[in-house]
Amino acid sequence: MPELPEVETTRRGIEPHIVKQRVAQLIIRDSRLRWPIPEALPGLIKGRVINTVTRRAKYLLLGFSNGTAILHLGMSGSLRIVDRGAEVGKHDHVDMVLGNGSILRLTDPRRFGALLWQAGDKPETHKLLASLGPEPLAEAFDGERLYRLSRGRRAAVKTFIMDNAVVVGVGNIYANEALFAAGIRPDRAAGKIALARYQCLAQEIRRVLAAAIERGGTTLRDFVGGDGKPGYFKQELKVYGRAGRDCTVCRRSLTELRLGQRSSVFCKNCQR
Repeated sequence: MPELPEVETTRRGIEPHIVKQRVAQLIIRDSRLRWPIPEALPGLIKGRVINTVTRRAKYLLLGFSNGTAILHLGMSGSLRIVDRGAEVGKHDHVDMVLGNGSILRLTDPRRFGALLWQAGDKPETHKLLASLGPEPLAEAFDGERLYRLSRGRRAAVKTFIMDNAVVVGVGNIYANEALFAAGIRPDRAAGKIALARYQCLAQEIRRVLAAAIERGGTTLRDFVGGDGKPGYFKQELKVYGRAGRDCTVCRRSLTELRLGQRSSVFCKNCQR
């Protein structure tokens, strides 16, 4: 699944091509995504100008004068800019035809993505966005928040930091990496971790995500960036996908376990 850095990479990739452009037509070839695309959407945005291209968690928000189109890439979706007349593939479900002749194309092989609409000027009130926690790179997110919300929780700390009500966008890959950098075992009970360690973890979450964004996200099998280029952070991963290989710090073998049906890789020596 594209994680926050991949979504932010997509946002940065498509923004210069679509912001301040007028939508000439919205072509929906298959509306059966995770939730049905609203039937009225083509009429709502036809002739309207895309004023802003922002991101909230893993959602991309295209701001119009009358509302916001909310996009999610699901498990394997991608957004790309293509030329008008470009060959249409089997999984190219939506084309947003722009006034400059280019097309914003949504491709989603598994159809777990979404294209929804929130009328008015408050997209944050949409039911998918209303209960989200702070952005990991925002001032509202810090170690004190993690410490406060974790008190009394028996759940594993990795599961805790992947809860979007706690902080958004810390997906599986970057949760593994941040916990390794902070020296915390992923299966430690969230409520048993001290404030100082949470302050360190918050800093590492910020650092890892910021680095991934700068490098264009992590190359995933199904992900393609908005400019058609993959991310390049995968080569710098320390633990994710490296089970059984040597720890880059102590050279002992990395261990893998399952937490919440997800792979968790860590070093028994470096993470406590």
